[in-house]
Amino acid sequence: MNASPYRRVARMSRIEELLPASGATEAACRDAKWLLQQLEQDGEIDRENDKEYFGDANPDARLRALQRDLKEMVREKRIETANPKAKPLRYRRCPRGINDDSTIWSDTVRQVRNLVDGVLKTRQLDRLWQQLPVDDTLPLLTADRLRILPDTLRLLPPVANPEALSAVITALAKGYALDVTYENAYEAPEIARKNALLHPQAVVQRGPVPYLFALKNDEDDLVRTYALQRMVSATALPDVPARRAEHFDLDEAIANGKVDFGQGEMIELKLLVRGYMTRVLLDCPLSADQDVDDEPDDPEFEIGITATVPSTGQLLRWLLGAGDKLKVVGPEELRHTVEVQAAKMARLYNQMNNASQNGHSASRSV
Repeated sequence: MNASPYRRVARMSRIEELLPASGATEAACRDAKWLLQQLEQDGEIDRENDKEYFGDANPDARLRALQRDLKEMVREKRIETANPKAKPLRYRRCPRGINDDSTIWSDTVRQVRNLVDGVLKTRQLDRLWQQLPVDDTLPLLTADRLRILPDTLRLLPPVANPEALSAVITALAKGYALDVTYENAYEAPEIARKNALLHPQAVVQRGPVPYLFALKNDEDDLVRTYALQRMVSATALPDVPARRAEHFDLDEAIANGKVDFGQGEMIELKLLVRGYMTRVLLDCPLSADQDVDDEPDDPEFEIGITATVPSTGQLLRWLLGAGDKLKVVGPEELRHTVEVQAAKMARLYNQMNNASQNGHSASRSV
């Protein structure tokens, strides 16, 4: 029996695997010559079993045979050309629905279930949406069916120098040093700009602002942070390898609060809660050891909460943002800090109200 038809089916499936997904740019798409080379390397085409490719030993004949396969796959809407007017033609896969292939769908369901089980055990539900396979060929939750929104005010990102940003990315990827002109935020304009040779270690995005961790000049192991929007200019230096900080670890730097997202000292936080925050903290505990008191001593509040949490700037901002729906009971130092900050805020508004009332009184007297 001629095995060619069966091999042809397998070959076409391999072509689909080799091509980028639907929506890929023209530059990312593949032409027939590239595909032929890959198929021959994979053993998907051989002289014994693929007579239609080797009826003529001429390499051009093999290319024409592959082009015939590609035309048929285009007609079947399995693949498409990125630009029908460009030569050589470059190909990518067509969109396919999951339901078109029950085997793929069954395997995908198993993967999703394993992912769901894993994130629910660790109460990291946000990871589920970040890790769900989203692919043009197997669209589970495409952009029109999934959004991930922040739970805080979204600030617009700062304006960064695109050339400097590109230089930082290049330096990190290639291990180059950077020649940087940097503008310090809290210095007078005439002395704010500094020049430095930076040795990049890593980048972290904190909210809207990206920061570069880097060694400066000849410093041995003091890793500093630099907000990328403050780089007036930056040039990657291929001839100057970046030095690695011997004791630098990105996760450890973040945990230590280098960009205000660290763990900080662990404290036993005690709160009185009311209003909408009651439902928030019952649904989304502050910690795994959160304890709820349904009958707090203060009748103005609905529940009491005790939880072990890191004492950070994030925590303070969150407590202040809840307004009168939370009352800090302990630790005493944190309660005092919140009290002082709330008093400062109240004083600001009292001053505004007094000024407004004085203005009204003066206008009436006139």
